[in-house]
Amino acid sequence: MPRVVSVYFPFLSIDRIRRQACDALPADKPLVVIARSGAKRWISAADPTALKLGLRVGMPASKAQAMVAGLLMVDARPTDDAGALERLALWALRQYSPVVAVDGVDGLVMDTEGADHLQGGEELLLSGLVNRMRSHGLTARAAIADTWGAAHAFARLRAAETTIVPVGEVTKAVIDLPIVALRLATETVQGLRVLGIDTVGQLSAMPRAPLTLRFGPEPARRLDQMFGRVAEPIEPIRTPELVEVSKNFAEPIGAAETIAKYVHLLVGQLTAQLAQNGLGARRCDLIIHRVDNTLQYMRAGLAKPVRDLARLSKLLCDRIETIEPGFGIEKMALVAISAEPLEERQVVSSLLDEAVADITPLVDILGNRGYRLFRVAPVASDVPERSARRISPTAPDIGQAWAAKWPRPSRLLANPERIKVIALLPDQPPAVFTWRGKRRKVIRADGPERIFGEWWLRPREFQAVRDYFVVEDELGERYWVYRAGDGVDPETGSHLWFLHGVFG
Repeated sequence: MPRVVSVYFPFLSIDRIRRQACDALPADKPLVVIARSGAKRWISAADPTALKLGLRVGMPASKAQAMVAGLLMVDARPTDDAGALERLALWALRQYSPVVAVDGVDGLVMDTEGADHLQGGEELLLSGLVNRMRSHGLTARAAIADTWGAAHAFARLRAAETTIVPVGEVTKAVIDLPIVALRLATETVQGLRVLGIDTVGQLSAMPRAPLTLRFGPEPARRLDQMFGRVAEPIEPIRTPELVEVSKNFAEPIGAAETIAKYVHLLVGQLTAQLAQNGLGARRCDLIIHRVDNTLQYMRAGLAKPVRDLARLSKLLCDRIETIEPGFGIEKMALVAISAEPLEERQVVSSLLDEAVADITPLVDILGNRGYRLFRVAPVASDVPERSARRISPTAPDIGQAWAAKWPRPSRLLANPERIKVIALLPDQPPAVFTWRGKRRKVIRADGPERIFGEWWLRPREFQAVRDYFVVEDELGERYWVYRAGDGVDPETGSHLWFLHGVFG
C-alpha cells in the first residue's frame, strides 16, 4: 500500500528571510511579512514571536504597527518563496523518493512506498527529515499516512513535529478532524459550517446527492481522496536538467519478461542521452504508471557515475519481482535523478601495471538490496574506540595506517563491558574474571599496555590512563581487558575493569 509523506513549512517566508539576512535582522524582535494589493497592506506571514504578541495573518499592516512597537516588517516576495520550495522539492527528490511534488505554497508531498526502509523506517524517516530541515534554519512538520489528503491534514493541524497514521487506520484517524482538513474552498467551508457541519465525520455521514446539489462535486471528491476511495496521484517535479526517457503502451503490460525487455530499452535510451551530455548516472528511478492511476517505483543508486547498459539494466531487473503490475502497466519512465560528469580514462596495460579490481559493481548490487556498506579507516588516535571511522566502501585511501606495535583484537566491542576481576594492584593481570555471568580462569597474560587520555583534545582526560592486558583462559580464548586508572592514584581512573575486545 502506498505511504504518503506531507511536509509543512509553517514559517517558510520568515525562515527564508532570516536565512538570507543572516545577522542583519535582530532575532529577538518580532518579524512579519507584508503583502500588498494597490493601497492595501496586510500581514501574509508572521514569526512565532509576533504571533504570541497577538498579530495574525490577514491583519492590516497599520494595525500591526500600532499594536507592537519596533515591529520588523519585510515586503512579501512570493516568487522567492516558490523558488525556495522548488529547491526543497528537488533536494527531497534526490534524498528520499522519486515521487516528490510541491504541495500548495507551503509544503511538499512525496510517495515513500518502498523507500522508508532506506532511512531506517517511517519514524526515523520523519524525524530525520524534520531535523535536517531544522539544521538549515527551517521549521517543518511532517506526517505520513495512506493518502495524500490525510497526510496533508495531519501535518497542518497537529502541533507535533511528526505524525504517523498507522497503515489502514486513516478512516478512524480523520473522523474528528475539522472540515478545513479537506482542502476545500473557503466559501464551501463557511457554507458547510452554516449547516452545522464542523468535522470530517459529520460530512461523510451526509447523503451525497443533496451535498453535491448544493456545493458541487468537490466535497465528495475530497472525502473520497482522504479515505483512499479515489486515487490522488502525485505528479513528480521535473526540471530541464533531469535526463528522462519514457515508454507508453497501447496495451497494458504485466509479465516480468515484458517489463525486463522494456527496462533494457529504456536504459539504452537513457545511456545514449547521458553520453551526449558527457554524464554518468549516480541515481536512477524507474517509475511505473499503472492503469488504476497509481505509481510504483524502483531506485538504483551507484557508487560512481555510470552509463554502462548492462550494469544499469542488471541493477533494475534484479528487483523486477517487487513490481506489482495490478491490472496492468500503461507507462514506464526512467529518470537519472542524479548525474555527474563522466570522463573516459585510458586502461593501463597489464605489461606496465597490475589492473586494480573494481568493486563498485558489487557495492552497487548489495547497496540496492538494502545493505548499508562501509569501510573502516584508521584515525590518528591511541584510544581504541576513537582509532577507526566508517567511510564509503569506494572512497580513496586516506593515507593513514594503524600502529602495529601491540596486538589488537579482531572484534572490538562497541562499548566496553564491565567485568568482575581478581587481580593484584597495581601492575598484575587478572587471575580470574567474570564476563556475562561466566567465570573464566586466566592461564596466560601479557601486559600492561598503558594508554593515556587525549588531554590536548579533552582537558578532563589530563590524568586519565588505561592499562590493557591480553589474557587467555583455560579454553584457549583470548580477550582484551583493561583497568581504568593506574591502580594507585584515584584521579587517573575508577580502577574498575572492563572487557573491550575478543581475539579471533
